[in-house]
Amino acid sequence: MLTIPVRQLLDADRAAVERVLAAHPIASAQVAERIAAHGLGWRAEGRLFGYGGHRHPDSVLWCGGQVTPLGADRQAVAAFADLLAGWPRVCASLVGPADGVLSLWEKLSPSWGPDRTVREDQPLMLVDRVPATATDPLVRPVRLDEVDLLFPASVAMYTEEVGVSPVGDDGGRGYRARVAELVRAGRAFAKVTDGQVVFKAELAVVTRHTVQLQGVWTHPRWRGKGIAAAGLATVVREALRRFAPTVSLYVNGYNEPARRLYDRLGFRRVGTFATVLF
Repeated sequence: MLTIPVRQLLDADRAAVERVLAAHPIASAQVAERIAAHGLGWRAEGRLFGYGGHRHPDSVLWCGGQVTPLGADRQAVAAFADLLAGWPRVCASLVGPADGVLSLWEKLSPSWGPDRTVREDQPLMLVDRVPATATDPLVRPVRLDEVDLLFPASVAMYTEEVGVSPVGDDGGRGYRARVAELVRAGRAFAKVTDGQVVFKAELAVVTRHTVQLQGVWTHPRWRGKGIAAAGLATVVREALRRFAPTVSLYVNGYNEPARRLYDRLGFRRVGTFATVLF
């Protein structure tokens, strides 16, 4: 029997939650942005659970479209696994600091399995200064009237990265809405040549601590020409100038070309993520 129960955290717990998130300002970015936007009430996009002291949890578990443990030691993982094992799996992934994610999946896999793939080593990287690499003046924020131009590139990137198309039963309406949301916020960047997106990247997550880059993609016919380096240097410059003091991302450990590019742009490793995809 667990001596310290897991409990759902609500808006009244906001200060305690902020303390946990602040202890992991880069790793917690995805969860922090959702809470900042929607709070912890019934309008929230997911539910947050805490483990530890009654008023001051030591670790939290975000449960929404993805499941993310933060600050979870062995005891917290066991408690979170007990909670989740009693539910049907509805999330699309487990994402977050590798120790917590992999330990949680080890306990959950008998009831939630099988997974589609497990990515155990995803370096979490950070840069806090504009890269010395030359920028590209043609990389710019995507206009709202260009969503239809950006959408096929976004689908291609997602399919290449995740292994399945984001165009599901709804014909891609949900994914297109997310793309349009980023465009409206000025957080989608692209280089367009002859009416085609040849490079793109999104500021997918923005908190007061960091901007998290996602959706980095170069059209296959344009790879190996230095477009990604100049494009990313431009995006990082704009992110640091307009949104947050750092830019972060996580990358698959086996993606050596991408890791070399990020090293070249001045990113440094600050942790390790893992992802379990269903």
